[in-house]
Amino acid sequence: MQKYTDLVQILQQRAIADSPKIAYRFLQNGTTESGCLTYQELDLQASAIASMLQSLVSPGSRALLIYSYDAGLEFVAAFMGCLYAGVVAVTTTPPRQSKDLKKLAQRVTSSGAEVILTTEDFIQAIKGKVAKNIDLVNKFKHLKCFTTDNLDLALAKDWKQPIISPDTLAFFQYTSGSTGNPKGVMVTHENILYNQEMIRQGFAHDKSTIVVGWLPLFHDMGLIGNVLQPLFLGVESILMSPVSLAKQPFEWLKAITNYQATTSGGPNFAYDLLCLKATPEKLAELDLGSWSVAFSGAETVRAETIERFSHIFANCGFNKSAFYPCYGMAETTLFITGGVQKEKPKIKYVESFSLEQNKVVETTPNKSESKAIVSCGKPWLDTEIIIVNHENLTRCENKTVGEIWVRGSGVSQGYWNQEVETQDTFQVYLADSEDKQWLRTGDLGFLANGELYITGRLKEVMIFWGRYCYPQHVEQTVQKAHPALRENAGAAFAIETEGAERLVIVQEVERSYLRSLNIEEIVTAICHAVGQEHEVEVSAIGLIKTGSIPKTSSGKIQRRACAKKFVENSLNVIAKWQPGDSEKTVTEIFNL
Repeated sequence: MQKYTDLVQILQQRAIADSPKIAYRFLQNGTTESGCLTYQELDLQASAIASMLQSLVSPGSRALLIYSYDAGLEFVAAFMGCLYAGVVAVTTTPPRQSKDLKKLAQRVTSSGAEVILTTEDFIQAIKGKVAKNIDLVNKFKHLKCFTTDNLDLALAKDWKQPIISPDTLAFFQYTSGSTGNPKGVMVTHENILYNQEMIRQGFAHDKSTIVVGWLPLFHDMGLIGNVLQPLFLGVESILMSPVSLAKQPFEWLKAITNYQATTSGGPNFAYDLLCLKATPEKLAELDLGSWSVAFSGAETVRAETIERFSHIFANCGFNKSAFYPCYGMAETTLFITGGVQKEKPKIKYVESFSLEQNKVVETTPNKSESKAIVSCGKPWLDTEIIIVNHENLTRCENKTVGEIWVRGSGVSQGYWNQEVETQDTFQVYLADSEDKQWLRTGDLGFLANGELYITGRLKEVMIFWGRYCYPQHVEQTVQKAHPALRENAGAAFAIETEGAERLVIVQEVERSYLRSLNIEEIVTAICHAVGQEHEVEVSAIGLIKTGSIPKTSSGKIQRRACAKKFVENSLNVIAKWQPGDSEKTVTEIFNL
């Protein structure tokens, strides 16, 4: 691969060498294209946007990119336009409701953005809503606003090449907020290019790679994986709205079929959703034989999902060895570990009880107390990983669970304007050595034969009677307890009551069960399953409406937000239970 110094240089060279080649297509669904961009067209649009930005703000200023899920090509052009101007792009979730404007205002404040890049439709949609709220008016009034969908391309002639070095900030990637307030991760051109090379090698990408992606473009997986990796490779990327997955999940697989894509993926829940919606008629329309990298990350990769998906879609040409579990985070630009492409995912079965003692004791899958944990592969290039005891900051012994610490060229520069948080996360050292600086991920796991196995999240680990209990493990148990309970739509968390932590379950109900819900049966099933599997008493259960559990923009369950809403009684609750309620009538318990 040719060595590059920055992303602007890459696109400029692509515009010369591959000028007529299509770089990006955007699909309204799996079959209908709404537009495309060649490398030459993207270079021209980026130059015009950069020229306007250079007339409005100085290099190093921040620009907030606000684009609807359907405006994928406009987002790509605006992002590259920021880089062409030497302006730091700030990605954000497109607001879909009035309450989202407050979050948008917080993003403006935290990033110090001076300009907004967006579309004319967005401006018209929010103008009235902002005008009705004086606080929002004050938050937004200093901002310059520039719409890019009615661009005068003649502006490109006035563009001036910015001064960019490897350590120049390219963009802020905000954390998901799954464990706290979102923070702006500062990503440089060097971080991006190094991470792109890691992905290229880990995924075994080459000039024959074809990418299909539905992940949100403001999210690290969507931006780094589905937009910038194809640019880095000089290959085509077919983009879709994440709304397509929510409404018609099989449109994703139709796109893979139609374009014979080689790389596509998403979080575990997306594969579960496809399994749920599969019918013989839908499967008959698919040809997934080209799909060689089905990456899975951003949330726990479940062994049962891999097995179920591989079985259901085998007759469509899907090969289990295409599954590519991987691990990454915004703080490391994206990619940290991944397997060897074309190798089947590695799965270890360990004793659940021992795992709760932070010990790794291997067992067999047929044992009732066994827990399947999927390998997320190995680190690539110069990336190093160690497992650390988070209490005394020393390396963990072999076969011991601890916090995952990372170092390498893909690790970003820290959190924007948050010095204390940056020191606590990006600038940590082992207690017995100050030779190397590490990034604390906050994730828990262990290493075996050089491969990383994720077991949970440090900040979300619950402790009952001195034992560690992982929320995702409890959530899995709950969702298997009764068919009325939705997969990937529950939260387990602890609330302190009377000096002790108590387990609370909040769980969505399948829509088809809402009209004939046997609440007592479900509550009994949850309590029994959790007690049997985890030896923990459930202190409260909240059954909530379909699609109402708090999630991040990338689909992660927001357990903290869920706990807060549970305490405030602001969840969309169908039924709420706690011990002692069984002595009352169902009508009294649930206010039916």
